[in-house]
Amino acid sequence: MRVAVLIGLQAAGKSSFYRAVLAGTHVQVSKDHFPRARNRQRRQQRLIEEALAAGRDVAVDNTNPAPEDRRPIVELAHAWGAEVVAYWFPPDPVGPLERNAVREGKTRVPEVGVRATLARLRAPGPDEGFDARYVVRFDGAGGFVVQTLSEG
Repeated sequence: MRVAVLIGLQAAGKSSFYRAVLAGTHVQVSKDHFPRARNRQRRQQRLIEEALAAGRDVAVDNTNPAPEDRRPIVELAHAWGAEVVAYWFPPDPVGPLERNAVREGKTRVPEVGVRATLARLRAPGPDEGFDARYVVRFDGAGGFVVQTLSEG
C-alpha cells in the first residue's frame, strides 16, 4: 500500500496532478470534501485508515504545508505498513494566485489564505519519514514533470 502526500499552495496543481497521475490507483482524501466537519483532521485520518484497512492506496490532497501537518499522516501510514511518498509542488505564488482568481464559487480561496499557507509552506525534509520525495512541476504542455527531490 502507498500513501501519497501532496504538498503545495492552493491552486498549485495538486488536484490536477491527482486526476492526471494518481486517480486510477489512489483514493483521494481531501479536507475540501468535508469543509463543515467539526474536526477535519480527525476525519481525514479516519478516511485514510479506512482506505488502508481496505488495502487501497491513498492520495492526501491538501496543502499539507508544514512537517507538523504531515507527521500524523506519515505515522498512520507507517503503522499500516504503507509506503509514504511526498509530492512537493514548489511555491510559485504568482501562478497559484492567477489560477485561484479564475476559480468559481467555493473553490476560490481568499488571497489571504494562499499567502498564509505560503508563510507556513516547507519542502518535505529527509527527516520526516517519507520513503520517497518527489518534486512536481508543470511541463508547459498540460502535464507534469516528476523528479526525485534532491537535497540542497
